[in-house]
Amino acid sequence: MRPESKIQVTVRKTVIGGPAVAVCLPMVAQTRALLLDQAGQLARLKPDLLEWRIDGYDGVESADDCLAVLAELRSTIGDIPLIFTCRIHSEGGARQLPQEHRRNLIKCAIRSGHVDVVDIEMRNEPAFIESVKTDCQAAGIPLLLSYHDFEKTPEVDFICETLAQGRNLGADIVKMAVTPDGYNDVLTLMEATLKARREAVEIPIVTMSMGAVGGITRIAGGLFGSDITFAMGEDASAPGQIPIQRLRQAMEVVYGDD
Repeated sequence: MRPESKIQVTVRKTVIGGPAVAVCLPMVAQTRALLLDQAGQLARLKPDLLEWRIDGYDGVESADDCLAVLAELRSTIGDIPLIFTCRIHSEGGARQLPQEHRRNLIKCAIRSGHVDVVDIEMRNEPAFIESVKTDCQAAGIPLLLSYHDFEKTPEVDFICETLAQGRNLGADIVKMAVTPDGYNDVLTLMEATLKARREAVEIPIVTMSMGAVGGITRIAGGLFGSDITFAMGEDASAPGQIPIQRLRQAMEVVYGDD
């Protein structure tokens, strides 16, 4: 059996950190019409989670527009849990937005009641993280703190320390995505995930090695303690995402009846 999280997070009917790895599909469409169409198509695939990468949306500069679309998204996807992400540009965000505007978008999304998890980067300013954490706690929404490295795979100890840092900053879920230079780096990521799960991090962990080389982590990462995997419905939000049908087939082989 895969190593479960000591502390599990339940959003709507999805358990994060439990016996099964949760499959998440990102929504990255640029226009309102395309986004709602994408949401409908992805909802029919029945993922455990959906993620709106709002930084890729053309109307992201208008909070009012974003809130209106968010309400329509909730109506379209029904009871599927929604991760709300306005990714900072330095960690792969589609646009370079002022921090004040990002903070306002996140605050409005939390208050809307239409989002179930908020993802921000742990390399934000401490005051930014603390402010978002306070809003999430007041609304009863889990905070996901993430860290992305698009250049390399750090050493095992650094990965473990970073995951633990996310927990110490107040995350309910902590995520780390790294870039492999070869298969040894993929093993490093998996070793670090298992070590963090067994020794240091009680909350749900999400780890992945990006790109084609790291594809195995999206399929089998749960065996080492990763609790969410990101698949592809129509468009990818990160390198190496696998179409959800193929991912599920591969996971059935890897996890069997566990």
